Amino acid sequence: MESLRSKKYKQEFVSTFPGDDSGNLTPRQTPGKLYSKAIPTPVEKVSLLAWSDELAEELGIQKPADQQELDILGGNLVTDTMYPYAACYAGHQFGSWAGQLGDGRAITLGEWETTAGKTYELQLKGAGPTAYSRRADGRAVLRSSVREYLMSEAMHYLGVPTTRALSLVATGEPVLRDMFYNGNAAYEPGAIVMRVAPSFLRFGNFEMLNARKETENLTNLVNWTIDRYYPHLQGEDRVLDWFKEIVERTARLMVEWQRVGFVHGVMNTDNMSVLGLTIDYGPYSFVDDYDPDFTPNTTDLPGRRYAFGKQPGIAYWNLGCLAAALLPLVAKDKLLPALESYKELYWQKYYQMMGNKLGLDKTTNEDTTLVTQFEETLATIKPDMTIFFQLLIDLPLCMENAEAVAEHFKDSLYNDLTPEQSEQLYSLITSYLQRLNRNTITRAASQALMRKTNPRFVLRNYLLHQAIEELERGDNTLFRKLQQAIKEPYSTKYDEFFQTRPEWASQKAGCSMLSCSS
Repeated sequence: MESLRSKKYKQEFVSTFPGDDSGNLTPRQTPGKLYSKAIPTPVEKVSLLAWSDELAEELGIQKPADQQELDILGGNLVTDTMYPYAACYAGHQFGSWAGQLGDGRAITLGEWETTAGKTYELQLKGAGPTAYSRRADGRAVLRSSVREYLMSEAMHYLGVPTTRALSLVATGEPVLRDMFYNGNAAYEPGAIVMRVAPSFLRFGNFEMLNARKETENLTNLVNWTIDRYYPHLQGEDRVLDWFKEIVERTARLMVEWQRVGFVHGVMNTDNMSVLGLTIDYGPYSFVDDYDPDFTPNTTDLPGRRYAFGKQPGIAYWNLGCLAAALLPLVAKDKLLPALESYKELYWQKYYQMMGNKLGLDKTTNEDTTLVTQFEETLATIKPDMTIFFQLLIDLPLCMENAEAVAEHFKDSLYNDLTPEQSEQLYSLITSYLQRLNRNTITRAASQALMRKTNPRFVLRNYLLHQAIEELERGDNTLFRKLQQAIKEPYSTKYDEFFQTRPEWASQKAGCSMLSCSS
C-alpha cells in the first residue's frame, strides 16, 4: 500500500500529446491541444466524508493519515510528480453539435500504477475552473457529489461497467447553484469527488480532433488508445477492429443499463466512454414505476431524447458520430457495416439478458414474443420494476385466476389495476408459467439465475435525496447505511429499503426530476 503523497505518478498522456502547459485558467478555445494544465483551486478546509476501502485496496492506496494527504483529495496539495490537467473534447449534446467542451470541472491529477502493472487515472471533480469551464466556476456541490460517489460504486457492485469513486470530501465553502435553471439560485455546501478509471477518454475526444481536421493528432490518439487499452488488436485493420470492439462494449453496456433499470439522463457523445464504461453521473435515476418514456432530466423535456426505452437507440446514434470522426482513418464502406452490427449485437445480448431475468434455460426465437409481452404489459400497468422482478422469482407455479396474480404482485403496484390491466397481467403470467414448464433446468436453478440477474436493492433517487438532506444537517446515518447497502444489491440484507417510491417523492424536486447541474 502506498500513500497518495509519496507515490510517483505516471504522466503518459500529457507526455505523449500536445497540450497547453501555461496553466492559464481563462476559458478559451485550444486548437491543436489535447489538454490544458489546470492547477486545482485551493478550498477553505478539506474534510473526509467517505472513502472506498475496497477500491483503495484494489489500487494499493493507503487511506489518508494526515491533513496533507486529505488536502490531495480536495485539490489543496499537488505533489511533485503530478501533472494536473483538463482534457479537451467536443460532443453532440441533445442531438446537436456543441463544438469544444472539455473538462469544465474535472481535473486529472496523474496516473496511478498498481503493483500488478495496471494504470488508473485519478481525477478530481469539483476542484475549480479549467480552460474549459466556459462561464462556470468548476465547483461541485455536496448534492451532486454524493450522487456521483454513491452511484458509481453502486453500479460497480451491480456488475455494470463503470468509472469508480475513491473519496468524497467537503470543502468548507459554499457554492452558488441554480438547481433547475429557473432563477432561484442558492448557496449549497461544496464537495469534491475523486474519480477513478483506466481512462476517461470519450467519443468526444475523437470528434474534436476530426472536427478541427487535426488528422495527425487523431491518428496518434487512436493508435495510443489501442496500444494502451486494446493491445490485443494488431494488423492493418486494427482501427476498424477497435471500432468494432467499442460497438460491442457499448451494446453490452446498454443491455446492463436496461437490466437494472438505470437511466443515465444525458447521453451526449461527450458522456460516452471508449472503454464501454458508465461515465459522468448527473441527472440519472433508476426506474421506479416501469415506463419506457421516463427521463429524470428536466433538460431532456419535452422531447425525452434520453428516456429509459430510447437509450439503446441513442447509443447507436452516438456510435455513428464516433464512426464519422474516424472517417479520415477508415473507409466509410468498412465503418458502416461495423456500425450496423450494433443492432444484432444489442438484441442478441438483450434477449439473453431478459431470458436470465425470467429464469429461462435458454432464449429462443419464440421467447422474444414472451419478452415483448412482458415489456408491453409492464408499460401498461407500470409496476415498480425492481420489486416486480423480485416477486416474479417466487411466483407460484400454479396461478388460478387474475385475482390471484394481482394479489401476488400487489406490493409492486403504484396504482390499483383496472379489470383490463388485471386480465392483461394474468395473460402474461399464464404465458410465462407455460414457458417455465418447458424449462430444462430445475426450478431452483431457474430461481438462482433470476436472483443473480435481478437486483433487490437499487439506489433510488428519493433515498439519495434523504441522505443528502441529512448530510447537510450534519447527520450521516442514512448515507453510511446506503454506502453499505450498495455493496450487496442482490441480497435481502437491506430489505428495509425494499419498497415502492413513497408518494411524497413522486413530485419532490431532487427525487423525481433533476437537472444537468444535479
